[in-house]
Amino acid sequence: MEVRFAFLIMAIVGSLMAASLSSRFGLIARIVQLGLAIAVLPIVSSYQRKIYVILRTLPRDIKFLYRYVNAEKERKQFLRNNSTVMKLFREQARLYPDKPCFIFEGQIWTNADIDKYSNRIANIFQKAGYVKSDAVALFMPNKPEYIATWLGLGKIGVVTALINTNLRMQSLVHCLSIAKVKAIIYADELAFAVDEIRDSLSEVTRYRQGTDIPCTDGALNLNGIMAKASDEQPIVDEEPGYKDNLLYIYTSGTTGLPKAALFPNSRYLLVQTATYHMLGLRQNKDIIYNPIPLYHMSGGIVGTGCALIKGIPSVLRTKFSVTAYWTDCIKYNCTISQYIGEMCRYLLSAPPRPEDSTHPVRLMVGNGMRSQIWKNFVERFKIKQVNEVYGSSEGNANIINVDNTVGAVGFVPSILPKSLHPVAVIRVNQETHDPIRGSDGFCIRCEPNEPGMFIGLIAQGNASREFNGYLDKEASRQKTIENVFSKGDKAFITGDILVQDEFGYFYFKDRTGDTFRWKGENVATAEVEGVVSNVAGYRDTTVYGVQVPGMEGRAGMAAIVDPDSLLDFKALAEGLDKALPSYARPIFLRIVKELELTGTFKLKKINLQKEGFDPNKIQDKVYFRSGNKEYVEVTPKLYEEIISGSAKL
Repeated sequence: MEVRFAFLIMAIVGSLMAASLSSRFGLIARIVQLGLAIAVLPIVSSYQRKIYVILRTLPRDIKFLYRYVNAEKERKQFLRNNSTVMKLFREQARLYPDKPCFIFEGQIWTNADIDKYSNRIANIFQKAGYVKSDAVALFMPNKPEYIATWLGLGKIGVVTALINTNLRMQSLVHCLSIAKVKAIIYADELAFAVDEIRDSLSEVTRYRQGTDIPCTDGALNLNGIMAKASDEQPIVDEEPGYKDNLLYIYTSGTTGLPKAALFPNSRYLLVQTATYHMLGLRQNKDIIYNPIPLYHMSGGIVGTGCALIKGIPSVLRTKFSVTAYWTDCIKYNCTISQYIGEMCRYLLSAPPRPEDSTHPVRLMVGNGMRSQIWKNFVERFKIKQVNEVYGSSEGNANIINVDNTVGAVGFVPSILPKSLHPVAVIRVNQETHDPIRGSDGFCIRCEPNEPGMFIGLIAQGNASREFNGYLDKEASRQKTIENVFSKGDKAFITGDILVQDEFGYFYFKDRTGDTFRWKGENVATAEVEGVVSNVAGYRDTTVYGVQVPGMEGRAGMAAIVDPDSLLDFKALAEGLDKALPSYARPIFLRIVKELELTGTFKLKKINLQKEGFDPNKIQDKVYFRSGNKEYVEVTPKLYEEIISGSAKL
């Protein structure tokens, strides 16, 4: 099929050439042109829709390809020069020592400030005997010292494990153990969390940062050591290179313990070049607002890369605040701002203020903007450009929406044949999510608008298509498949269900672990969550399936935050009836005071799912809806009727 289409393109080009030559060769050229036109006429008729799609998306694709080519040129230059984040920043600091790099709580950290701080860190740990490939954990809230610390460790080749500041006890010990860290650098305000696991850290040196009080618990006072350390560039015998590991970034662990993803210099620089070129950033005009945790890829890589490599200042905040978001953007004249997870819904649910539309932000970039609120968000906050991104810390299936298409998480150019696309959506078994293969043994691409598993085709040696994997080799193996579209090829499995339309846009449907089946239909919880939250006044909502004895599949249940009992159940039922098909409407509601979130604003639901809808075990009020009736509170008596099958579902 693609061969015929390629022939069509060649024929059209040939026809145009013949037309240009007709003035010189007259009748012969016209005959050739007529022959080509007759030859391609049947193909044109069968490809007219494809041609329409290409013409419609051509401006988008040209814009994308122009930016992509520039990013690739820079990436290849980094590869040739064996560049690292540390080398490139050192050059920035040499050329522009007084230029702002990070801004935090009104204080400006220049390139020179970051460079000197990082040099002190490098010299301290080099003197202490740390060498290339050793691992050190960093457990610290957002502040410029955070970036300067891992940058300094990177100068001597030490890999920094970026630890989620919300982790405690077993989860914290797990993350330190799997990375085999030799030391942990932790902020004074997180000392209590480290003290809780001190017995598990007998082999780990502890460096306490942010206090001038001498440590009496066996930890080393980093501030005191820093005061005596040299701020000159360290002399390194074995300098790290482009392909050497720089960081370990952990998966969020929403359904299990976190995994440490390998993050080499090559991947950091790939993300940086993509951020700079794909967003069309301006070196001397833009300022980025970054309220996202620095242990997360969005905050720690997207939000810092352009500051270190391109000299675009980044405004850091300790943590996201609804009331401070636009105020900060105005105060620091931020033109680019970041979001993740539920941030946009929180901003939209806040009471209107003059700052909503008087900020200088021209572009927002992030992931997790629900399509149900997209238009309202853009209209209220007067955002000219929203660049929704899809990607993961460990994966190679990374895409971006560059043209404001509502709900799209990215696209692939329509002008290019599918064989050149680095990503695809494939058919999978609805129950096991294993790939469905054709008679030739290869995976089957989904048709337009058909949901399927999103994958990234692996090409080792190409930073944009490599799969670096995790420290856990078995976990890495489980995330790949072989013989995808040809013998011997490999792909990274995202674990997410996406759908691609005929124009090449991708839309997120659900995570494979979240989708459940009811009344013979698959229910995508992410979509239902967006609808329920909208109808309930942008309240925190999470949707999941629960088992009902005697019923096939799982019944939909929504946990909604309503601490003051203000929810109008009748209006909610009516709104859901209008917006959702019958099989997708939640049958059970659980009214909660709050929902547990990850540090990156993702809703956790596994415990809620385990607890089900039994009022004898749940302190929260639970409601049930039978057919098209209103929601009624589940009493022990009604619960018995439901599980016995006498209550209609």
